[in-house]
Amino acid sequence: MNAKPSASGTSHAASFDALGLPPRLLETMTGLGVTEPFPIQAAALPHALAGRDVLGRARTGSGKTLAFGLALLTRTAGRRAESKRPLALVLVPTRELAQQVSDALAPYARTLDVRLATAVGGLAINRQAAQLREGAEVVIATPGRLVDLVSRRYCHLDQVRITVLDEADRMCDLGFLPQVSDILDQVRSDGQRLLFSATLDGDVDQLVRSYLHDPVLASVDQVAGSVITMEHHVLNIHPADKYATATEIAARDGRVLMFLDTKAGVDRFTRHLRDSGVRAGALHGGKSQPQRTHTLARFKKGEITVLVATDVAARGIHIDALDLVVNVDPPADAKDYLHRGGRTARAGESGSVVTLVTPDQRRDVNRMLSEAGIRPTVTQVRSGEAKLTAITGAQRPPVGAKGNSGNAPFRGLGTRPGGRAKESRKAAEARKAAEARAAARVRKSR
Repeated sequence: MNAKPSASGTSHAASFDALGLPPRLLETMTGLGVTEPFPIQAAALPHALAGRDVLGRARTGSGKTLAFGLALLTRTAGRRAESKRPLALVLVPTRELAQQVSDALAPYARTLDVRLATAVGGLAINRQAAQLREGAEVVIATPGRLVDLVSRRYCHLDQVRITVLDEADRMCDLGFLPQVSDILDQVRSDGQRLLFSATLDGDVDQLVRSYLHDPVLASVDQVAGSVITMEHHVLNIHPADKYATATEIAARDGRVLMFLDTKAGVDRFTRHLRDSGVRAGALHGGKSQPQRTHTLARFKKGEITVLVATDVAARGIHIDALDLVVNVDPPADAKDYLHRGGRTARAGESGSVVTLVTPDQRRDVNRMLSEAGIRPTVTQVRSGEAKLTAITGAQRPPVGAKGNSGNAPFRGLGTRPGGRAKESRKAAEARKAAEARAAARVRKSR
């Protein structure tokens, strides 16, 4: 079915007016301040509106939701879906991204009288089935829940003429390729497909070759996806000072998104921040969907200033004017780094990504950043130092954490190397003696 993607050529749109969008849709866009297309929108929309398959390479935060959303809604407007038989489909990797896409498209869908339905895990399936039964032209779904709805005959895909795969690389990374393929096998074979991804290799390339027909390539970013409006900092720290440093960053004026490796680590650090007088909330896969939605809403409103998260938050979350992301635990690979960092400096805004790195993590972090195409500013810091404040806005937390040091809540947590809690003098002396003996054995064996 596939042919080699053709370049998007000279069909870029200089303005939304030039695209032939419905006048009432343009009025709504103007009212919401959407007046000039971002590069991915200018590159993809003309072809998407013309019914072509589009292969979009764009980083998160580049404006791709409207790049496919405006075309999907315009081409669906004026048609009515039968019960349980949507006309268009948007597949996304996470519940949060599904909600973000739904929120972004809702005002335009209302203008065009297009009904949206969302189908994601973690929420009552019967309510979602009822939405589909009433009729929805566009369904925004995670692959697992949609497959479940189809298997129960709550949804039929034989009338789907437009299918969007958003953040296809992440769907493949999460193991959704079989479900995505199953879904694409059920939609109309002569329908339009719009695939957006930060990278176009591996399983994504398999999807392109199997399901896109003569796609136009709309690419506006380097594969790595870093942006000139984003600053990257590596802060080299002592292991025993790690969480005291993170606590001072969290106490800054303004919001900050902080990533840790584990759900237990997120919960414990969040409790510690609250004990320190910092308004913090936790977000990870162990929380129910209503809890996650509530915490995100509080963060967006400024009711909490620190969102502590695992990688579940690295995709599909848009927070306006978020200027700092902190990797308390460094990410595992370049893709995770870029998607964590993509929560800031969105749509041309500025922002910083700060990664805390202990000596035993430096080699892995350097390799990961090189693969991501990032050349960070590297600084050696300690908690309480002026240069830490200069880079991150760090300050002392409002109150002490129940008399504990900044690292006390993390003793025995079992994070990656570098997360060692502050030791007693006796324990530190014993450790240093053991390290000296081990070093002597190594020298002797050479």
